[in-house]
Amino acid sequence: MSYKDSLLIGISKFQNSSKENTEYVELLLELGLEQRYFNLDSLKLLSEEGLRISEKIGYEIGKANAYLGLGTFYSDKGKYDESLGNLQKALDISFVEKDDTLRLTILNTIGEQFDYKGDYDLALSKYLECIELAEYLENQKMLSIINENIANLYISQKDFEEGMFYYEKVKKINEKIGDAIIMAETMSNMASAYADMGKLELAMFNINSAIKTFEDNRIRDWLAYAYQVKGKVYLKQQKNKWALYWYAQSEILHDRLDDLREEIQLLTGMAKAHLKLGNDSISTIYAQQAYDHSLNLDVLSGIEEGAELLYEIYKNKGDYKMALEYHEIFNEISGKISRKESKKGLTMLKTKIAYERQKEQLILENKEALAKQKNYVYATLIVLIIFLFITALIKRNAKIQKELNKELILKQEDLERKEKYLYEVDQTKNKLFSIIGHDLRGPIGAFQELIKLFKEGDMSKEEFLGFVPKLKSDIDNIAFTLNNLLSWGQTQMNGAHTKPGITAIESIVNENIALLSEVANNKSIRLINRIESNTLTWCDSDQIDIVIRNLISNALKFTPKDGMVTISAAEKARHWEILVRDNGVGMSKETIGKIFDQANSHTTYGTNDEKGTGLGLSLCKEMVEKNHGNIWVDSSIHKGSSFYFTIPKAKKQYKKTA
Repeated sequence: MSYKDSLLIGISKFQNSSKENTEYVELLLELGLEQRYFNLDSLKLLSEEGLRISEKIGYEIGKANAYLGLGTFYSDKGKYDESLGNLQKALDISFVEKDDTLRLTILNTIGEQFDYKGDYDLALSKYLECIELAEYLENQKMLSIINENIANLYISQKDFEEGMFYYEKVKKINEKIGDAIIMAETMSNMASAYADMGKLELAMFNINSAIKTFEDNRIRDWLAYAYQVKGKVYLKQQKNKWALYWYAQSEILHDRLDDLREEIQLLTGMAKAHLKLGNDSISTIYAQQAYDHSLNLDVLSGIEEGAELLYEIYKNKGDYKMALEYHEIFNEISGKISRKESKKGLTMLKTKIAYERQKEQLILENKEALAKQKNYVYATLIVLIIFLFITALIKRNAKIQKELNKELILKQEDLERKEKYLYEVDQTKNKLFSIIGHDLRGPIGAFQELIKLFKEGDMSKEEFLGFVPKLKSDIDNIAFTLNNLLSWGQTQMNGAHTKPGITAIESIVNENIALLSEVANNKSIRLINRIESNTLTWCDSDQIDIVIRNLISNALKFTPKDGMVTISAAEKARHWEILVRDNGVGMSKETIGKIFDQANSHTTYGTNDEKGTGLGLSLCKEMVEKNHGNIWVDSSIHKGSSFYFTIPKAKKQYKKTA
């Protein structure tokens, strides 16, 4: 017998008796939540009836649960402000009634509404508050749910490293709980995350395990989601027919469900699969449904993805008018999301830091309160035994004073470290905004103005096409600048960790030569790789890739047409010495003294007026030093420049470790 059936049996007992009692209210509200994914309107009706009876009999907890049900209903309808209004009423009652367990559930639901609205800083703040309360209540199930919500929040921002960190915490909690269904729910979400990360084997393993559990226990709503995730994995594998098969299984279950938010992903996936198979007409139907649901629920990511799909479909059909309409919608929504996303990371970081500081302050206040209590105890003892142990107490007080002085010194040092850290964070922020405002806003503004002139008819098509090579060059420079900017910003925020391994330098150089070959060809510059295939090093390949790319890019920038850039390596006793040499314009001694200094951000124009942020070489220095190497330069005006850096050799013990 299902849980729903047991609730209906319980409710039927009140048919011939008074229904105005707390037990009947609780059964009504539980039945409403049980109907959430099967008949959403029933949730509203049952919650309203539960609220009516609770108000009549003065049952405050019943009113709170009724408001919680209504908040959930409006959430699933995409009416987040109405949802938050009802949830706040429920929260106020939980405080008055001092029901911490109910308050925990309501706070988590409020966090979910902020998550749906895209207010990730507020969502994270609520989730962190929930974790503290759940730990106090020792509520392992809610700890699992809340940590999983935080993991999903980070995954939605493509911050997979932080997301998987929280998923690992959830797995440990689930092992303590020992509930197979809860484990399967987590594995389903992890499978979706692994699919987004491109780890398709892990995604398939997790989703297959979850599906078996849901099928064995007949959990229809989660099974529909799991089938949809399996379809997503096959879609990522380019197995479109298999993807459609599993999407169809999910669609069959969704026909008996009432969950539009999850149905959006299903419809989008089916539209993509049909589009890849050439079934444009069928793809149009599913894409339009996904787009309409997203509009109704105000799901920006769904609107963006649906508009992009419809643009591709109508473009394939040759209906360029409709294609252009959806392309404009896609660009508008992408802009909104981009403007939000540009603030999310820093906002979430600030929220987390503020929360940790609050926590530290509370711990400090608790310590001070405990210290005061100890002083009172000591004073009482002194009064009782002052005549017998006067000498011992004097020594004891001296020792305590010494410890307090030591603790005071430690706290002062800690405050100074924090002050220095905050100053460095502020400097990093100022530099980021300075570079964005000075070096990125200008080219992007010029690009926007050019598009505006063309769109308004002030520039002919031929004139516009004449600017295309310049536009491409500007966009390439912006992309390169952003890459350096993000890498540098990450290291300054203590987010970059060096992960050394055996790395073939020749491969990295070849990849960057291929990447920069078009720039070299445009200036008729020869790029020559003289590094042999046995040049194996022990370093972080991603960080050294940034170093080599910046050095080659700089060499191309300051080498005139028909020049030459050579990359070579010399083997030393314990390290390799890498050289990037050009026969370009060279540098003065004054310039050499500035280029590696992060504080100066020295910027110079290239032979074709190429522009940079001044971050490249300071970033190279930081990356090389993280890998236990050194970097320096030899240069003369009009004779070119030679940049050297060292990396440890790959020793035998490193190979065994790898």
